[in-house]
Amino acid sequence: MTRDTFYAKLFSMYIRRTAIKSRKDGGQYYTYRLVESRRTEKGVRQQTLLNLGVDFSLPREQWPDLTKRIEEILTGQQSLLEISGDIELLAQGYASRIVLLHQDVDDSDSLDYREVNLDSIEMSRPRSVGREHVTLEALRFLELDKKLEDLGFNGPQAAAAIGTIVGRACQPGSELATHAWLQERSALGELIDYDFENLSLYGMYRISDQLFGKKAAIEQHLYGRERSLFGLQETITLYDLTNTYFEGQCKANALAVHGHSKEKRSDCPLVTLGLVLDSSGFPRRSHVYEGNVSESTTLSEMLSVLEKGGTSTGKKPTVVMDAGIATENNIIWLKEHLYPYLVVSRKKHREFDKASSIVVKKDAECTVRVQKVFDEETQETLLYCHSTMREKKDQAIGDRFTGRFEAELQKLNSGLSKKRCLKKYDKVMVKIGRLRQKYSRVSRQYTITVRQDEKNGNATNITWKCQPAPETTDTHPGVYCLRTSQTDWDEATLWNTYTMLTDLEAVFRSLKSELGLRPVHHQIAKRVSGHLFITVLAYHLVHTIRFRLKQVNIYSSWSSLRRILSPQSRVTVSMQCKNGNTVHVRKSTRPEVNQQMIYSALGIKSQPGHAVKTTI
Repeated sequence: MTRDTFYAKLFSMYIRRTAIKSRKDGGQYYTYRLVESRRTEKGVRQQTLLNLGVDFSLPREQWPDLTKRIEEILTGQQSLLEISGDIELLAQGYASRIVLLHQDVDDSDSLDYREVNLDSIEMSRPRSVGREHVTLEALRFLELDKKLEDLGFNGPQAAAAIGTIVGRACQPGSELATHAWLQERSALGELIDYDFENLSLYGMYRISDQLFGKKAAIEQHLYGRERSLFGLQETITLYDLTNTYFEGQCKANALAVHGHSKEKRSDCPLVTLGLVLDSSGFPRRSHVYEGNVSESTTLSEMLSVLEKGGTSTGKKPTVVMDAGIATENNIIWLKEHLYPYLVVSRKKHREFDKASSIVVKKDAECTVRVQKVFDEETQETLLYCHSTMREKKDQAIGDRFTGRFEAELQKLNSGLSKKRCLKKYDKVMVKIGRLRQKYSRVSRQYTITVRQDEKNGNATNITWKCQPAPETTDTHPGVYCLRTSQTDWDEATLWNTYTMLTDLEAVFRSLKSELGLRPVHHQIAKRVSGHLFITVLAYHLVHTIRFRLKQVNIYSSWSSLRRILSPQSRVTVSMQCKNGNTVHVRKSTRPEVNQQMIYSALGIKSQPGHAVKTTI
């Protein structure tokens, strides 16, 4: 049985403006509604079809054109007059909302056959749904929607939060870009039964603040849920930092400071993100620092907060970090607080005995051999690692800089016998000093001699000799050293644990390239922190999806998964029936084979949302 109140032919449609007195200050404001006039047995009656809100700003003289165009869309008619783009955009949006709000109600399971005019069939309002469906199901799998409710988010706030997080994963960008995407190109609102047309841009910013205000509780919930679902063991803790840059000067932002940019954007103010991950790549905690923060000063703060926050349980995990953070002070702190560690050594000393080494990795591209040495002085295990691929890289870089350095020296030497070239001994020595600074990577290997003419004080000849320093990377290209307090681990375990740092680097690449971490457009510190936190939340969802897919041997990147899922959409098919009615059916397109494989692997349905049928 269908809704009789909406089956009747539309008699007349118009916009009603109603004056409302504010309860707060007694002032007056107006609300706007789209109203239908309909003949009944008791006379003409009005029914509100759609609430247009208080922000409806179309000039009154254009209201008849808008209502007429809405009627044409709902009844499947073509407009005979030229319609402005603004009116067409509003009409399409309002008509689609009416179709969703006034859908048919069918109490029977019988098939619905109708005679339709095939030439009248139109398809409208395509909205992407595949990416949103997979990401939303990951959010529900982690029960983040329930956690938001527990934290006091009401219905619209929870919908805005879900839209912001899912939007960052599916269509990375600023809050402004996400707001436009939710309203104009995504069907996410249909999946959570929320109309994002009601969400203002300021509401997006406020929800960012609200999410960041609950950061500790949300992070603790997510990691606890991930640990429970996937049986994660807290045996390894990975820690590293990255930075990203701002657009604008950000003079009022205390976090925005010039520093060393890992993206070669030192011309811009920077902000730094620190991440603590477990061995499976799931984030345990994040923190935002000033752009010029020293990496080595942040470790104790992050680990201390993990202890106080109760996210660390049982035996303390082994901390794995690169050389930038592995200062002697941090090593001392880890020892004092009984943290096992595995770090990249900052010491320049290198040694490697192939006969005493074993192979831990061998494939067509690279062979890695490691030599385990116990340091009696520090009571640490040292692992000297030699990589054939790294050796080729070190030699190629060394040869390039050596060639450039010697070419500069040769040019300087040749100029000593030419007119209008540098000859004064003091100036030649200054020039050599600048070359040493410019090519510091290789210049330390060279002994340079400059002969001087005692009569005129000019330099007469420059000679140089390359003497690589023993037991350094100069004599052991491709060798690096790891130091650890784990004395009972074997060579393969040590090296495989160290390589987890490359997974952390992959996380940072994903945050920046796949999840819109860069650049930052906000000028207020708390909005910057909120922007970065939303990106971390999106990464939780993405990593959950990829972790589950890897369990069934699907190793696609998130960019590839988005590309596969993006074609699936929700569309509205409209057609005129023989009896004069117009039927609008909105549903998701059938999934392609590769999309179905992803849905099956994740155990979710292949046609997101439910079919909506409206008869006018």
